Amino acid sequence: MSQPNRDDAPLVLAVPSKGRLQENAFAFFGRAGLKFVQSRGARDYRGSIAGVEGAEVAFLSASEIVAQLASGQAHLGVTGEDLVREQVPNADSVVEMLTPLGFGHANVVVAVPQAWIDVRSIADLDDVASTMRIRQGRKLRVATKYVNLTRRFFAQHGLADYRIVESLGATEGAPAAGTAEIVVDITTTGSTLAANALKVLDDGVMLASEANLVASVRAPWGDKARAAARTILSRIAAEEEARSLREVRLRALECSDETLEALCRPFGARLPFGVARHGGVQIIHCPDKAVFGLVEQLAESGADDITVAAPSYVFRKANPLIERLFGRI
Repeated sequence: MSQPNRDDAPLVLAVPSKGRLQENAFAFFGRAGLKFVQSRGARDYRGSIAGVEGAEVAFLSASEIVAQLASGQAHLGVTGEDLVREQVPNADSVVEMLTPLGFGHANVVVAVPQAWIDVRSIADLDDVASTMRIRQGRKLRVATKYVNLTRRFFAQHGLADYRIVESLGATEGAPAAGTAEIVVDITTTGSTLAANALKVLDDGVMLASEANLVASVRAPWGDKARAAARTILSRIAAEEEARSLREVRLRALECSDETLEALCRPFGARLPFGVARHGGVQIIHCPDKAVFGLVEQLAESGADDITVAAPSYVFRKANPLIERLFGRI
């Protein structure tokens, strides 16, 4: 039997199948003009992207997405960096983190009982672990679902006198239940840890995680998949660029090119279409955080009829997402 042509294989984009992560992923891709289509409704675990040829959408759990990316069965996926770092050994050799998505923020942290008032750092924790081994003849117990992250983090800090108790339920309850002394857990606000009389060590943030668009280096990147990826990533990059940019329009100033460029430079603004002539309309692209300072400077220089708008998309020849992906595959 002949093998399928890898150039004809469609791109597979894996996204969360339910919950807040799915809602945020749908919104993120929707802002980039990428609408997911599920022909059999919300229960359909396969879909497509309207107007994008050669792409399929797989709706999976967050852990399944990581597994599919690691094996190369999915080309792109939306999942938390914490899961990638935990589940994939040498993750940077297997996947490429293309861009953070601005949602799913959470920290993987080391938390100890609040009653341990003298324990504020990993160095203090090392002292506790050593004392426990010497005086009680046993190792410090650490409850966690993040076994690999914990081992790597503790090894980096020289902490060795501990043993991991894999958590199958609510990790933060382990110290109160007597099954562990400390925990390594994921938290967004810290309120659940505090409610269980736990505190995060001052240097105990292992990983500041959020949802990422992740690419698999192992996937079959044929011509069809590459073309679909170029379409998807160009729209995402254009939306990301537009989100942080404002378009300033004004009646062209009667000044030299050098003067106008000098007015824009302190604000990180640029003239995408050059300098207008003969009383035309001048267009300036400015970072959104600096736009009011630029407008005030232009007005002081004699500009009139200044308007500011937010573009929907800004497409550029140089696309860092495409360059990052194609540089790895």
